[in-house]
Amino acid sequence: MALYNARKGFNVGLTVGGINLNRGFHVIAGPCSVESAEQINAVAAHLAGKGVRILRGGAYKPRTSPYSFQGLAESGLRFLSDAARANGMISISEVMDAESLPAVAERVDILQVGARNMQNYSLLKKLSQVSKPVLLKRGMSATIEEFLLAAEYVLQGNDRIILCERGVRSFEPLTRNMLDLAGVALLRELSHLPIIVDLSHSTGRTDIVTPLAQACVALGAEGIMVEVHPNPSAALSDADQALSFDDADCMLEAIEPWVELRTRLEAQRERSEGRARSTSTIVTAASSGAQRAR
Repeated sequence: MALYNARKGFNVGLTVGGINLNRGFHVIAGPCSVESAEQINAVAAHLAGKGVRILRGGAYKPRTSPYSFQGLAESGLRFLSDAARANGMISISEVMDAESLPAVAERVDILQVGARNMQNYSLLKKLSQVSKPVLLKRGMSATIEEFLLAAEYVLQGNDRIILCERGVRSFEPLTRNMLDLAGVALLRELSHLPIIVDLSHSTGRTDIVTPLAQACVALGAEGIMVEVHPNPSAALSDADQALSFDDADCMLEAIEPWVELRTRLEAQRERSEGRARSTSTIVTAASSGAQRAR
């Protein structure tokens, strides 16, 4: 695979708003679409109270049907940005094309490239020229190699990339897509880039989000993305996959012990590796001294 910038060990450490996305486990949450200032403020206040620090919300919505809700555009961006700032969060929203890029980049902290745009190379080239972090979603029929090569387009000038696994199309009718956890494990082996797993678009349902979130913690993903709405049944887009506040609270509580265990294990591994490096340095120094003595 002809990777250069995305390859393992090339560069480590992507920090946004004081949050290091290469360390720990992060939850990105919020409504599929920003529907009003009241709605996004209610979501932000609730999530921030539960420790979530990254607020998502769509302002420009690429919908399969032209008759579906298309988002509030710049008003939605303003509502999202204001809600995030008021609650001490950072924001993420989708940029659909090069024309809307300046408006989105002005308002939000992280620029999202949706699955339909993963191979929109003119947009990816434009994103290589901005300084804002970019969350790149895997295309619904993309291979791992195609996914990483799409990231390489942005990495030509912007090394602040986050990969997002959101499931691929399959023959299974009971989930919206097929979540590729093997692909997540492979991405962690091939690349240094942080990996977020979108559990809402990959499943299209709410009843299996919690066990999959626990699996993502165990797998080593840097975080998950979920949709949360004050009243899911009234959501203007993707109502079936939106978590209620109670559902989101239960999910966050359920993954907490998993995150704590992972944190302890990672700290133990780092201490062990530190001791191993120290021992190696001592052995090397002793060997060099013995050779000089001879």
